[in-house]
Amino acid sequence: MWWRLLPVLALSGPGAALAAIADRPGVPQVRIEVARRGDEWSADFQFDRPAAAWVFPRSDETAEGGKPWRADSWTVETRGVNLQRRGSYDVFVADRGDLPLRVRVRFTPVAQRLRADYPPALRFTDGSIALYVAQFDMFPMDSASKVRALPNDLNNQIVPAAELRYEFRDAAGPVLLAGKRAATATTTDKDTYVLFGATRPIETPDMVAVLDPELPAWIKDSLSTAVPALLSRYTQELGRLPDVKPTIMTSWAGPTPGIVSRAGSALHGLIVMTYEGTGMLEETAEQRAQGLWFVAHEVAHFWLGQTVSYQYARDAWITEGGADLLAIRAVAEADPSYDPRVELNRSIEDCISLTRRHGVESARERNEHRAYYACGAVFGLVAESGSGRSFFKFVRALIDANRADGIVTRAEWLAALDAATRKSELSRDIARLLDRGASDPKEFIADLLLRAGVDFELDSRGIPQLR
Repeated sequence: MWWRLLPVLALSGPGAALAAIADRPGVPQVRIEVARRGDEWSADFQFDRPAAAWVFPRSDETAEGGKPWRADSWTVETRGVNLQRRGSYDVFVADRGDLPLRVRVRFTPVAQRLRADYPPALRFTDGSIALYVAQFDMFPMDSASKVRALPNDLNNQIVPAAELRYEFRDAAGPVLLAGKRAATATTTDKDTYVLFGATRPIETPDMVAVLDPELPAWIKDSLSTAVPALLSRYTQELGRLPDVKPTIMTSWAGPTPGIVSRAGSALHGLIVMTYEGTGMLEETAEQRAQGLWFVAHEVAHFWLGQTVSYQYARDAWITEGGADLLAIRAVAEADPSYDPRVELNRSIEDCISLTRRHGVESARERNEHRAYYACGAVFGLVAESGSGRSFFKFVRALIDANRADGIVTRAEWLAALDAATRKSELSRDIARLLDRGASDPKEFIADLLLRAGVDFELDSRGIPQLR
């Protein structure tokens, strides 16, 4: 038996465009038009400039076999143009000179796991397909020979002085993008999926859920009842998202023997998950809680991570720890059998072990990313107990105060803590843990929790345990 949960690879920044995009005079555009007609798929690329090569930055290899995935699924129909592998990247090159300004490709959607990127497609058991938009992302180079010298990871490469506009249409009917169905879906946001097919979504005022019809009944029931309640709670407490309707897409890879797998990722306003294995056929309290926990944490990022985010990577505790505590509170409300103290006590213990003479902010340099989650949750607990109000209220105040620039800095978070608790010593001590840690973090964090009014007792090791 094995467990797989893909990490969050990238989150679109605040204000990413998901609505229909109008042409902007004077701004060059690369247009990618993707269409399905029956079983045939095509992608038409309309470039804004002559170039010797157009490079696909999302060219990761398959998790099983380690092979480039486009070679067997994409066929270039434009004469004199080839799709080649150069170093770590797939590239359009011409037989001679620059590429033409229009290139057409026939392709078959690839629903395989990649080593460190999102699957190019999600396949549903009724034949519906969700395509990952960023697989069509590209940028120009003046020489194909220079591609091999590019760094191995260019996932966030931006086309200079140009805008990539993606259009999707299906001859069989509307497609689903950003929680909305349309005959032609248009976006400039590459970090999302667009759904082709007849799978009927479950829609509430706060969310859209696309659930594979062959999902085990208990998973389908949880996602269609508990998850809408989670989204309703977040929307009520944190405000409605202005540019996207939260969407969840969940596919079923079948009852593979000996496997318990929930692979998932979060993008801008979208969570994608794939369940697989015989171990998923029967409901257990642990599986139910884990499924709700994953959704609740990633959904929290729609507000704390996308509506507002942190300033520097060292401040990831603001969003990761914050999302942890929001998820703990939300799951406890949705599932009465869930004990929030278990996860919070684990966060307290982990934060203690990761701050001995080391600051939280330098955790990335030590490859101790867990510190951002654990200590961030502890700091959220301090804000919640110290203010005497739910953590939802604290986060809502952060969002409302920082919507304009979409950034919550460390100083702004600590100032919000001072305003909420009127105890400046709490932010002072958190700043110390962020900067340099503590020589005796058990005693230091116990004192921090005590002054915040957190109800706990010390175990035999001197570690705080919530009552």
